[in-house]
Amino acid sequence: MIKKIQELYAILSRMSKREKTILYAAAFFISLTLLDRMMISPIFNRISSLESEIKEKESNIKKSMRILSQKDKIMSESESYGSVFSQANSEEEEMTSILKEIENLASKSSVYLIDMKPGGAKSAGSAKKYIINLSCEAQIEQLTQFMYDIENSSKLLTIEKYQIGPKSKESSVARCSMSISKISM
Repeated sequence: MIKKIQELYAILSRMSKREKTILYAAAFFISLTLLDRMMISPIFNRISSLESEIKEKESNIKKSMRILSQKDKIMSESESYGSVFSQANSEEEEMTSILKEIENLASKSSVYLIDMKPGGAKSAGSAKKYIINLSCEAQIEQLTQFMYDIENSSKLLTIEKYQIGPKSKESSVARCSMSISKISM
């Protein structure tokens, strides 16, 4: 080991001043490059990733603060809609309430209900979906008014599917079968 160091020193002593300057400059730039690749770049990359995380967290905090500032408004609106989303005492009572609402809307629109059957209730997490299947007859204007009233009902009813056709070949009365649903929390 000592012999190799002596050989290296002998090589350096034989070099001219210009060669030594070039060698030292090359060693300096190589050292600088290694320092950059091994220490400086990883530190700056980590700093930039932390800055982007901080910006993301700040934006999430700003959104949360905006929501919190509107808390009172949200609470008052949720109370006004509380009757719509309130839990019914039982499935039967909820189904009866939906059937009554449909009957009221049908009589209001002068639609003749031929058949109306509960299609059951399906649970999806904390929500229940109640389905009603019905058949009815009416003039097309009355039928469209009935469908409009269902969609805009205070009970939040939705027409899932429907099929409309004439009652008979020369009749102006339309026959309709539809599936109506309500989602309750």
